[in-house]
Amino acid sequence: MVMRSTLLDKVWAQHKVKTLRSGMDQIFIGLHLIHEVTSPQAFAMLGERALQVAFPENSAATVDHIVPTDEGTRPFRDPLAEEMLRELEQNTEAAGIRFYGFLHPEQGIVHIMGPELGLTQPGMTIACGDSHTSTHGAFGALAMGIGTSQVRDVLATGCLAAVKPKLRRIEVNGSLSEGVYAKDVILRIIYDLGVNGGIGYAYEYGGPVFDNLSMEERMTICNMSIEGGARMGYVNPDETTFEYLRGRKWVPDNFEKATQYWRSVASDVDAAYDDLYRIDGTSIQPMVSWGINPGQSVAVAENIPDAAPETEEAVFKEALEHTGFTTGEPILGKKIDVAFLGSCTNGRISDLRIAASIVKGKKVADSVRAIVVPGSGAVKKQAEEEGLNRIFAEAGFQWRNPGCSMCLAMNPDKLSGRELCASSSNRNFKGRQGSKSGRTLLMSPAMVAASAVEGRVADHREYL
Repeated sequence: MVMRSTLLDKVWAQHKVKTLRSGMDQIFIGLHLIHEVTSPQAFAMLGERALQVAFPENSAATVDHIVPTDEGTRPFRDPLAEEMLRELEQNTEAAGIRFYGFLHPEQGIVHIMGPELGLTQPGMTIACGDSHTSTHGAFGALAMGIGTSQVRDVLATGCLAAVKPKLRRIEVNGSLSEGVYAKDVILRIIYDLGVNGGIGYAYEYGGPVFDNLSMEERMTICNMSIEGGARMGYVNPDETTFEYLRGRKWVPDNFEKATQYWRSVASDVDAAYDDLYRIDGTSIQPMVSWGINPGQSVAVAENIPDAAPETEEAVFKEALEHTGFTTGEPILGKKIDVAFLGSCTNGRISDLRIAASIVKGKKVADSVRAIVVPGSGAVKKQAEEEGLNRIFAEAGFQWRNPGCSMCLAMNPDKLSGRELCASSSNRNFKGRQGSKSGRTLLMSPAMVAASAVEGRVADHREYL
């Protein structure tokens, strides 16, 4: 391997088939993850052309976006959701694709169950018809969200036409203060660089803080790379990566040989980058979004900004109009109506443990509707074995089945009217949680838990 190469350089070169006449590269996709929302039309397009799935062994499917989390029966009450699930069941069976169906023990949000099963591995190229596919970059993979027509292309050819992005290295140095979590790190990065700052780039995350993060924390940060405009985000594989993967279902039997390759794809020490951005980890505080995109965030002890840069004035004004907030007022103490724990960003076992430690022995405020949605069947099972479900239930949270749930509300879990939701999810766009006038405050699971108890935006560090 040529020295001075980054992981992006190495993995891209290894998977490049050729350069197309358009100037784009044809990239072989090592893992194609499928769910029920973006795949029906893609399979239909294959049928219209009498094409077969080229590499069914490289694909895996699950159901997550549209599943109800409060019941476990079929058919679904929503006929469209039932139709989408039936389509996925039929298409995967016909193509010979692994399918983790509704209430299968290993079913879950695609970006949680993939890593759990060891499908996600370093040095891979990964594609999925979902923008948060960047999650899998935590393992040292190049993971890209794609559209329905591209899902068709990957099914038919095993390849994707793509432009190699530039690479920005983001180093978080020093250490994190007590009560500062991965969600706070990525919200701070997006606040600093902007929601459009990553356009044209992939993000390589590194530095002492990342060296000390768990795999689940790394996944949280890579998950929201797309919120910062980046095409993908990744962390170089290391011993933390390898220990997470050891013994998982789809990891190669010759584990030591696999780790030799995985080590080889990490960026060289003297690799060159298109851009470098450094953050002092000790400067990061618990963050909460106040507006209508993740870049509109502040530290929990700060006030809503008085103004925005000239280029962002319009969206700043739109955010104030939508939220009903006032410049200069504190975000701390804002009354909430709903608390949501879950999503592909923060629906893992470590997230639930942190939240349960906050609410244990306490009660959710009478004015708050609170739900906990594990990210997968495996997370649900483990949480129940540890008694976390009882802690949440005793506190007044509803304990649900796995699914995307209130993150995007393509299911019965929705906001109503102008409800204000403290959410551990990834997007606070207008209408994202199912109500055009509903409002979303993004924050860490610990802060969601504390806010649910107090009925207002709370600083969870008071509970530590």
